[in-house]
Amino acid sequence: MALEIITIPCLSDNYVYLLRDQETGTTAVVDCPDAAPVLAELKKRDWSLDTVFLTHHHYDHIDGVNDLVKATGAKVIGAKADAHRLPPLDTEVSEGDRLKLGHLNIEVLDVSGHTIGHVAYVFHKALAVFTGDSLMAWGCGRVFEGTMDMMWHSLQKFHTLPRAMNVYSGHEYTLSNGKFALTIEPDNPSLHQRMADVAATRAKGEFTVPSGLGLELATNPFMRAGHPKVKTALDMQDATDAEVFAEIRTRKDNF
Repeated sequence: MALEIITIPCLSDNYVYLLRDQETGTTAVVDCPDAAPVLAELKKRDWSLDTVFLTHHHYDHIDGVNDLVKATGAKVIGAKADAHRLPPLDTEVSEGDRLKLGHLNIEVLDVSGHTIGHVAYVFHKALAVFTGDSLMAWGCGRVFEGTMDMMWHSLQKFHTLPRAMNVYSGHEYTLSNGKFALTIEPDNPSLHQRMADVAATRAKGEFTVPSGLGLELATNPFMRAGHPKVKTALDMQDATDAEVFAEIRTRKDNF
């Protein structure tokens, strides 16, 4: 059961993901801030579009949805908790719901924090998770609507996934995220190696997304807030994991 994934850059730094179950030809996108590049990719490949998966309500993830639906007739899936501020939904989903793209099974995770009602979509057999602005490459989304505790709890859900999972997040922020990460763990050689790799990738004009979940667990300060080395680096040895996460997120907000 192969999942083909095409990354489509949009706006200044957004990514839309075009997904296709190779067995059935069923096709979807994850988020859509701008319909034009998605429609161009579909035309180039002579593909129709069946489904739009939405992660959250921010304009830079949904502004192209209505035009995309008008052009393709695709059905829209998004969070029940966010339905009042998303484009019209054909299917409303919540934590633990199961969906399909062709023959591929999908699990819905509620990863609220960046927004209330933010969801992620896990393709377990394809080892792909589409995280929007929750877990990001070398970072996480700013906590706009939820609480720090809520965001920390949401990120813990990714800890339960296989380390081989590929994380498809919504933006090309990796280089700036890495510069911040080095302020938290300046002596971690894994961070310096990742920075070199990311800088080389961007210098070639290539995408740094997806990232591997194992790499995020080894280098992403927001995923490592419970690690003793991180607590020691911040002089927060007696703090809770959630308190350390809140400190790291606050520092990033002011970075």
